[in-house]
Amino acid sequence: MTLTKQKTLTRILAAVAALVALPFVIIMIKDNEYGVMIACIMLVYILAVSGLDILFGYSGQVSLGHGAFFVIGAYTTGLLNMYFNTPLWITIPAAAIFSAAMGGLLAYPASKLKFHFLALATIAFGELVFNFLYVSPGGFTRDYLGINVVGISFLNDYTEWYFFLLSVVALALLGKYFLANSRTGRAFLAIRENTHAADGMGINVRWHKILAFMVSAFYTGLAGALFVHLIRYISPETAQQRQSVLFLTMMLFGGSGSMLGPIIGVVVVTILLEIIRPLQEYQMLLFGILLLIVIIALPGGIYGGIKDAIVSYKRRKMAKTIAAAKGSEDGANDA
Repeated sequence: MTLTKQKTLTRILAAVAALVALPFVIIMIKDNEYGVMIACIMLVYILAVSGLDILFGYSGQVSLGHGAFFVIGAYTTGLLNMYFNTPLWITIPAAAIFSAAMGGLLAYPASKLKFHFLALATIAFGELVFNFLYVSPGGFTRDYLGINVVGISFLNDYTEWYFFLLSVVALALLGKYFLANSRTGRAFLAIRENTHAADGMGINVRWHKILAFMVSAFYTGLAGALFVHLIRYISPETAQQRQSVLFLTMMLFGGSGSMLGPIIGVVVVTILLEIIRPLQEYQMLLFGILLLIVIIALPGGIYGGIKDAIVSYKRRKMAKTIAAAKGSEDGANDA
């Protein structure tokens, strides 16, 4: 294992250890079950944003409609359980797989689109999903009322939910790590850097773009399926632009194309949203401010900024060491 991979794994393990300790810290400080619920939602969002990062950060495809896949996962598991009484251990994986299939269905015609054309296609997809759920044929989605669902039977409180979600997220991040370091992951990166060069190297660009969309939709759909059983309710409004912009803001603010970036982005943005909760009407303003900060000051996000600061510090330290050594050598020569 290379030194870079060892450092990456160490950082991931440190992040997981911090997440393990988080609910106990919340309970000890505040004895607040609500705080643990927010931590559970953070884990769900980490799963969803990590999926978006596979699409944007690794394969370079823009999506402004990922809230649709989140809602597709939520409604699929909820409706299967509601109408057919299907066990949740079947409906949740089925929801993730169906979301991946819908991602492939969207990606097949959209894989030739670039930049704002692709973004517009994903926005249109989100609006289609919203309108279908809001006024469904025969009202089988309960339309604008949304759906109430059951919780997972063996999870009795939010602390148990937290550790269940943490195990799912850890497995998902492990899968993302191995994907990013596989031949497929390297093909994603090649496509992100230069589509024409990747095509010239023999990479099937269209297939890999579709695959990236499917994997990304799988992660986000799984997050939606877990979210709906955690909260026990979902409505069509979640498919609208606000949720998609939230995911994109979290990813860009934390840092795309990395393992830790989405985690940092989700934690920081969620905390900021809790701070301004009494001013909910200003949430989109906050998203806009955060995106401007990323564009102007932190193009690599918080994680990228931290990495740049560390590299800059090491360079300055090395330059001082070299200058000191050169000064000592000149002094010795003069003597």
